[in-house]
Amino acid sequence: MTLSPSASCFHSEEAAIAYLEANVWPDGPVCPHCDERNHLGRLKGATTRLGLWKCYACKAHFVAKIGTIFENSRFPTQLWLQALYLVAGRPHALNANQLAKILGVTRRTSVFMLNRIQEAERATLCAPEPRRKRPARQPRVAPTDP
Repeated sequence: MTLSPSASCFHSEEAAIAYLEANVWPDGPVCPHCDERNHLGRLKGATTRLGLWKCYACKAHFVAKIGTIFENSRFPTQLWLQALYLVAGRPHALNANQLAKILGVTRRTSVFMLNRIQEAERATLCAPEPRRKRPARQPRVAPTDP
């Protein structure tokens, strides 16, 4: 995900969700519950959340945030993308007070966002390598005397 400060995903929530969907699902939406790709529909309505999809195979609702650091967060996607840009674009660490001041949110919000971003960085940078199976031991055979 490459972002610039003039990126259109910073200007509205709809653009931010469209940007996130394009990066999470480069080949089109996929149901996270049943991996269905064909029988999906975007729900549109006056009271429907932005970016809500429905899988007609398993009848589940989902958004692109599932399985990302944005999951179970009440903060706008636009704000998350701005925080990611600020944290990833700096050569030195950004503390919670600085992030709160720049984004115009409380310190508690910025601490939450920084923790999620840092956890994601640790998970990708320090991901354990898959365990290799040991070769099966050969059974010991007693030497035979002729």
